[in-house]
Amino acid sequence: MSESTVSLREITEESVIEICNLSDTLSAQQQKMVAPNAKSIAQAHFSDKAWFRAIYADDTPVGFIMLYDDSEKQEYFLWRLMIAGPYQKMGYGRRAIELLLDYVRTRPGAQALLTSYVPIEGGPEMFYKSMGFVDTGEVDDGEVVTRLQLTP
Repeated sequence: MSESTVSLREITEESVIEICNLSDTLSAQQQKMVAPNAKSIAQAHFSDKAWFRAIYADDTPVGFIMLYDDSEKQEYFLWRLMIAGPYQKMGYGRRAIELLLDYVRTRPGAQALLTSYVPIEGGPEMFYKSMGFVDTGEVDDGEVVTRLQLTP
């Protein structure tokens, strides 16, 4: 992993275009697996359950993360994770999820973090499994649903 300090930061009027443009660095294959950041940010602004941040390595934006945060139902779902092409395989995605988990653990009744992935070659299945996510047996809109238990 790079020596950079990874942080999750609010997206501002000054940073939004740069964060949206990170999607352009993904391969065509990866673009099939994750929505463009612009679409995610737009969805987030129309959802009262979205919590989203830009992922930074020091002062360089390297990705985007979004959580479905339903404190009433006590359901927390990693909705989007995107690391820009030039910054992949440097540990930034792993660190961003660790920071997200720190946040989720502060939420009411949080016992697990769910996510889903497109089950195709080159997809994030092994990455999520290496973080401790396990398949739930559910498939949602063609995506495999996984769960990371937060409490023993």
